[in-house]
Amino acid sequence: MKDLFPLHEWVRPREVAFAPRFSAPLTDAVLANLQTYFEKLGHRIVERPRPESTYILITSAPYGRDVYWKEALLFNLRRLYGIRRLIDLWAVVTVPPARFQEDLERLARAWEAGPDGIRQLNLEGLAPTAAEALWEYGRRAGPIAMLERVVQSQVKSIRVLLVVGEDQPQEAYIFDLVGAYPRIPYRNEADFYTEIVNRMATLANTHTVSHHQMVDEPLPRALWEQAEAPRAMIRASREFQKRDFFSPMVRVADLVRVPGTIILSAMIAEQYSEGCFATWEPQFDALVATVTGSARPVHKGQIEEKDLAVIVGVRPDGMGAYYRPVEGLPNDPPSSEAVELFQMDAGLPRIPWQGKQVPVARSKLHGHRGVAAYDPNRVEFIPLPPSYHKYTVTCASDAQARAIIQTFGQAQSLRNPDDPRTLAFTIVPCHGVVIVEKWVPGKAPFQEIWEAMDEGALQISLQVPQGPFGYRPGEDGRMHYTEDPAYWPWTQAMPAAQRTTETASERG
Repeated sequence: MKDLFPLHEWVRPREVAFAPRFSAPLTDAVLANLQTYFEKLGHRIVERPRPESTYILITSAPYGRDVYWKEALLFNLRRLYGIRRLIDLWAVVTVPPARFQEDLERLARAWEAGPDGIRQLNLEGLAPTAAEALWEYGRRAGPIAMLERVVQSQVKSIRVLLVVGEDQPQEAYIFDLVGAYPRIPYRNEADFYTEIVNRMATLANTHTVSHHQMVDEPLPRALWEQAEAPRAMIRASREFQKRDFFSPMVRVADLVRVPGTIILSAMIAEQYSEGCFATWEPQFDALVATVTGSARPVHKGQIEEKDLAVIVGVRPDGMGAYYRPVEGLPNDPPSSEAVELFQMDAGLPRIPWQGKQVPVARSKLHGHRGVAAYDPNRVEFIPLPPSYHKYTVTCASDAQARAIIQTFGQAQSLRNPDDPRTLAFTIVPCHGVVIVEKWVPGKAPFQEIWEAMDEGALQISLQVPQGPFGYRPGEDGRMHYTEDPAYWPWTQAMPAAQRTTETASERG
């Protein structure tokens, strides 16, 4: 399998600064080793963060204690260092193994009792509304996801390196905005810290591609009302809501007690909607998509006409999409994934449909979900290359856009319009699934997707893979999710003996 991930590009050296705010033996040792390995891998360490050149800033915080927002580094970057741009701020937090397990078990028991059980934990520093949000995270990914949001809220940092250990690390977890929690086991010092540094560098070397631009004259209202896509988008929103595909928005204020004006001053959106979807409209040869949820609250399972945007192209520099205003709509920018939603069609064929030429991919659906099983006669799985399973990227980044575009460009069901499979999907580890639907006569946009869900041909899971995974054949004729290295897509062509040897070090 060709690996499309340019690892040398994403881990290229950056300027790194350390600003610890908490000291403990293991915390200090982790910080010291991180500095050593950043230097070994060619990164430049500076004593004080610099406003224009520092890309990664690493601090430290206590486990289980609330950091007052006025003292949190996230909200003081401008005052302390003159930093007025986005920077990768990481908080290193350490916890003894016994305390870590105890807290996971405590959260699991509280989840069983519902939001009231979580409220009774009286978690320090969390907002009164946090219980409902934590219960939802527990439903999706268990107590580790709940603990992630608790730690992030208490230490006031979106990105956290949680290290579990006593005198030395046993394992580490990386927490981020979308709720990822990949685990890094400690086998030896070099492998452990090299992986952490490379994961941090990967995120620091990607850039956002959500700088969308409005272009052209407004689309006439009469043409908009005649088109099928707007009505189909609203219907699909309700259909996927019935099937529990979209999660509620991430609202910062639901979790943490921080004034809204302070959140905005730290360049953090007050809310983030989860997922997006889009379908092609032949009447105006464009993609109708959901708007971004960071500008204003948008639940993708309850959209209205005002929550739609018309994508007509991608900027030449790739930094965002072009979207056309519609007469009578607010015309907010499209979802952060607009670039990949539109650009994935560029390398794929067009087909005739009702007298017009249209992209072979009719509709696209993205959500923070996984796929537990699929029918290979109806659905094609196209895996991302191996590196994306380890050096994970996230929404709105050029790295994810490139991955989605190139991966679907290899889909045989899309490259060959006559292929009988009507659906194709991939999963971005630590992020979620992207599903593509072909044009099916007699069916509305997205109908083939939700019917496949209902019939078990595409079984959606609340669990999002956090690392390498694959699918194994089942007795029911479907392919079933597994994390067994023998079924990782890039090991399938190996002889069995070699496969075991070469993947053993990845088991973790």
